[in-house]
Formats: sequence, C-alpha cells, structure tokens
Amino acid sequence: MSYQALYRVWRPQSFQDVVGQEHVTKTLQNALLHQKISHAYLFSGPRGTGKTSAAKILAKAVNCERAPIAEPCNECDSCRGITDGSISDVIEIDAASNNGVEEIRDIRDKVKFAPSVVSYKVYIIDEVHMLSMGAFNALLKTLEEPPKHVIFILATTEPHKIPLTIISRCQRFDFKRITSHDIVNRMKHIAEESDIVFEEKALQVIARAAEGGMRDALSLMDQAVSFGQDSVTLDDALTVTGSVAQSYLNKLARAIHENDTGTAIRSLEDLLYHGKDPARFTEDFILFFRDMLLHQTAPNLEESLERVLLDDEFKELAEAIPSQQIYEYIEVLNKTQQDMKFSNNARIYLEVSLVKLCQTSGVAQPRESGDYQALLSRLNELEGELRELKAKGIAAAPAEPAAQTAKKPARSAKGFRAPVGKIQKILKEATRQDLNLIKSRWGDMLEMLNQRQMRSQAALLNDAEPVAASAAAFVLKFKYEIHCQMAMDNHKFLESISMILHEFTGTSYQTVGVPEEQWLQIREDFIQHQQDEGEGGEEGGSNEEDPFIAEAKKLVGTDLLEIND
Repeated sequence: MSYQALYRVWRPQSFQDVVGQEHVTKTLQNALLHQKISHAYLFSGPRGTGKTSAAKILAKAVNCERAPIAEPCNECDSCRGITDGSISDVIEIDAASNNGVEEIRDIRDKVKFAPSVVSYKVYIIDEVHMLSMGAFNALLKTLEEPPKHVIFILATTEPHKIPLTIISRCQRFDFKRITSHDIVNRMKHIAEESDIVFEEKALQVIARAAEGGMRDALSLMDQAVSFGQDSVTLDDALTVTGSVAQSYLNKLARAIHENDTGTAIRSLEDLLYHGKDPARFTEDFILFFRDMLLHQTAPNLEESLERVLLDDEFKELAEAIPSQQIYEYIEVLNKTQQDMKFSNNARIYLEVSLVKLCQTSGVAQPRESGDYQALLSRLNELEGELRELKAKGIAAAPAEPAAQTAKKPARSAKGFRAPVGKIQKILKEATRQDLNLIKSRWGDMLEMLNQRQMRSQAALLNDAEPVAASAAAFVLKFKYEIHCQMAMDNHKFLESISMILHEFTGTSYQTVGVPEEQWLQIREDFIQHQQDEGEGGEEGGSNEEDPFIAEAKKLVGTDLLEIND
C-alpha cells in the first residue's frame, strides 16, 4: 500500500512536534543537554498523547552522533536508522503479546551484551501493565541495576496496574490529555502542509470528539478527508464523528425554553431520521447545557467548553435561560441517559425526556392570554366570597374539625404500627409446641431463602426471631422497626416464608411482624389482661395461675418478676 494514514505520516520526530506535553519534553531536553540520563523511564497517560513517540525521540537523541543535544538531528545515520527500524539496538516490545516470563528472561540474558551500532541499547516496552506478575519479578533486578549502556522506557495507559516496586525504580512522566486548542493548531499545520482544504469549525468538532488524543483526532480527520474528497467541511466532520450540529442543539434548547413541545419532537425526529444515535445525542445535549452553565458562570474559560462554539444564538440562549433551569435540564437528561443503557427503546426515553423538559420549563405565560384572565377573575370571586363568610362568622366555625382532621395524617408519620388485635389472638391460642416447631426449622428456612436467591430479603431476618406461635400463625419480633416494615410490606417475601415453613412443618403459618419495642408493650398488656381476668374469679378456673409463678411472686414481688414462658 502506497497510502499511509495521517497519524503515521505525521508522527512526531522531535520533541517540538510532541503537542501539549511541554512539561515532559522540557525535562527530557534538559536531561539530554546536561547528560543526566536515567537508566529507566515510565511514560504514563491516556491513549494518543505521544508516549511511544516521545520514547523513540529520546532513543534517537541519546544515540545521535551530535550528542549531547536537546533534539535529535534526524540526519545522521543513527537517527535515520532508528527512525526506519534498521538499527537493532533500539528494541520495541509489545507487552500485550509478549507478557510471559520467558520473553523477559530473554531480555535479561541479552541486556548484558553491548550495543553493536550506537552508544545505548534502548528497550521500549509498550503497554507494560500487561506483563504478568512473574514477568515483572523477572524484570525487577535488571531494571534496578542495568548495564551502563542500557536504557529502559516503559509506556502504559494504566499505571495503577504496575507494581510499586517497578514504579519506584523509574523516573515517571505523566502525559496529560491534549487540549482542543493544541489539537486544532496541529491539525491546521498538517492540513496546510498536505494541501487539504478545511473549515476551522470542522477541525474544532473533530478536536472535541477526539477527547484529548492526537492520534484519534488525526484518524477522524483522515476519515473526514476521505468522506469529503480532499476537503474537510463542518457537515463532513459532524457526519464522521456522529455529533449533532450546534444549530440543531440551539433550536432544541430554544423550543424547550419556550415550552414548544411540537418543535422539539419534530427536531428530534429529523435528527434520528438522518441516523444520529439517541445515546450520542443525549450526551451532546448534556454537554451543551454544561457549556451553557459554564459560560454563564465563567465566560472567560472558553477553552474549558466541551461541545459548543460560541455563536450569537448560543450566547443569546445563555442569557435567557436561568441557571436553576439548566440544573433541572441536566438532571432530567442524565437520568434519561442512565435509563437508556438498560433499554432497547432508547428513542422512547429520549422523546419522553424532551416532553418533560418542555413541561418543566419555567417560562411564564403571557398575561394577555384568555386563560390567565379567566383564572384571575375566578380567583377574585373566591376571595370576595371568603371575605363575606368571615364577616358573617361562618368561616371560623369549621376551624376545630379542620384541626382534628389535620391531626389524623400525623399518626401515619410515626412509622410501622403492629396489628395488636392479630397478635393478641395469636397469644391467646399460642402453645409452646408450635413455637418450638418453628424455631427448630428456622435455620433451615433461612438457608432455603439464600438458596432461592433471596439473600437481600433474608438479611432482614438476621435480627428477627419467632416469639409466639399458634396452630395457624406466629409472631415475628424484629429488633429494628424499619426492618419490620420492609419485611411486612413485601408480600412475596411473606409468601415465601409461609411456603418454606409448610415444606418443613406441614403447616401454613401466617407471619405477623412486630418491632421489639411494640412487642414488649403488647406482651405486657396481654399478661396484665390475663391476670385481671384470673383475679375476677371466672367460673371453671380456666385461667388459674401456675403454682410456681404464684410462689415466685410471693418471694420477689410482681415488679421484679418477668415471665418468659
């Protein structure tokens, strides 16, 4: 193939061509001039930011025939040989496919041999985080104390996966994402040198879509050139990157602000008809409002804008829409974006969110409208009638019942209330045999819940225990009220408990939950009621007190006695 991609043709050959990494290139140039070259370097950072290119430039600079210099001359035999790969003393290794111990041992064995052509033997290990732990251990000692003629340069996009013992033996340089401004300037230079016709707005769209990677930007530019036949227009750039034209975003934002649901839906349908992805559009719209909010609060930070170009229509919208409204827009769109990830109907979610945005917009309706005037006149009539009622003294009469009705909802705010009647009925019919039967199979029941993938529900029963049981139901005491409410509101969970206990005991028990504090009060009231009935001397002596309990009451008194069984 005679054609080469732009990012390969325009790969940096000197430090001044490495865009946006001045903090790295300046340090390396000073080290080269003062001959303070380290034995090992670690270049880390996002993809396409120049890590491998900087490693090759450093390898050329240390081996240049004119050394010590800050930049490789790219003219001597050493520089040209390293550039075209004919010099075997500069070895580039892809750790993703050579990540085993044997490959690293091979390096360790060969590192002792002196370079054959140039002054330094340079090992460039790309994606070094892919090495296995055994390979890292094999590299450790060699990396710490290599021969004087060897330099190691490790490159990675994920430095957190590299052992600290390796990082501590290297000089670390962190490459940062390249700003859109620097990417645009570099693409302008390449386009001018390559005789490519371009629109500056198109390059800005490509730079923002590249997300800080120069290689990604040049790949997108290459696509746009092929699409537009040796020219790069704004429409070509939008098509290639899948982005939405700002004119559409401005139109949608204005429709939302003016509560024009019809225009918003029609604009969305037009975008989707032209093949725009709903998820990508949602992301663009969030960034659009994010940039609008940033422009309102810090208009001087133009470089921090992610998506928009500061045209007149955008500035007008930024002045018209209040910041509080923008917060709501972003919140709705962000929730929509999350919902779309787990749905096959992304378009429906997007349409619903646009309708919601139009309905939540805070634009006041004009006072001249007929509906507004009718509402105002009706309000005046009601105020007049209220004044007449107060004058006659009628309005004050229902104040007391209103206060009483207002108190009723407050009772529901206290939380879960146990069904006292059901619990007392169970206590009257309760037997020790039924309770022991449930307790004996309680652990088996919890284990069965876990096996049926109901672990989160079973966790509610960690601090719960059966405290009373009849032939048809049992009382389940919870330590915490919130756990009791969550369990009792989950009817499917209660059915599962009943079914499992039926499998173990042969009886379908109904579960009645009660928080611990309420249980103590209900139990005490029940015991007191039973004692009062016993003292009333009912015929038949059916509630005759146990002689052991009676003797205990004589010895210690009723205040210190607690009856558990």
